Amino acid sequence: MRPVDVLTFGFLTFLFITTAIFSGRIPNAYLFLTVYLSLATAFSLLIHFKKRHDGKILEMIYDFIFPTIVVVFTFDSLGRLIPYINPVTYDELLIKLDYIIFNAHPTVALERFTTPIVTELLQLAYTSYYFLPIILGVALKVKGEKTQFDRGIFLVILCFFLSFIGYILMPAIGPRFTINHLQSTELHGIFLRDIIDSTLNALEGKKMDAFPSGHTAVTLVVLYLAYKFQRVIFWIFLPLVLALLVSTVYLRYHYVIDVIAGILLFVLTVYSGEKFYNWWERNKKVKSV
Repeated sequence: MRPVDVLTFGFLTFLFITTAIFSGRIPNAYLFLTVYLSLATAFSLLIHFKKRHDGKILEMIYDFIFPTIVVVFTFDSLGRLIPYINPVTYDELLIKLDYIIFNAHPTVALERFTTPIVTELLQLAYTSYYFLPIILGVALKVKGEKTQFDRGIFLVILCFFLSFIGYILMPAIGPRFTINHLQSTELHGIFLRDIIDSTLNALEGKKMDAFPSGHTAVTLVVLYLAYKFQRVIFWIFLPLVLALLVSTVYLRYHYVIDVIAGILLFVLTVYSGEKFYNWWERNKKVKSV
């Protein structure tokens, strides 16, 4: 198996055990346990068939579709589990930290710069988070850079899973819910902004996923990988990523401290992920000798 496969099984096991431990508090806990077990079983079967049958469709499912399904399903399940696993929210602490650093509430202070055009552009930048990993992954696959792709998907998935653990440890819903009453103006774009925002609110709701900023951490990991493997794509991504970092606070999805934590999570992901992946590669070479 690839390192990302081991990581996926490990995280599903972690969620299964955690849910089982807190099952007395969680309504219909057996449904979540069934989902995690089903995902692990489906992944085992996928790996089994992938080893024996080669094909573009199977490869696409293995490399892109199934990892996306795991991330989406586990993220959505955590939004339903966290209130029962760790019901305490840390928004008050995060608000205080922001205020200590800036002597103001950053989302409120940014109101002076809000215009429909800026809001529209920053909403699009924020939404690019969902597409940048896929674009980079497709570019690596098209160029046949399997080694780089395997390393890249491992680091991206690792960052997702570490951010999910952060949500469990320090649940927070973010400034758009907690200090919206302090805002004097509503954010509106030109065309797509309101549609995108309402869609995200409908899909995510109050997921307690503000700290750390996964948008920040995952996108920086993707930017790091682009710099390492696809320098042209890096320069294309760079302005989008910088705009995305600003958008997390401007659009009131995150506190600034969330973004700082996201940057630290990016550093942790790259440092620990690269160390583990290099160890895995060395060990694999030793076994093959």
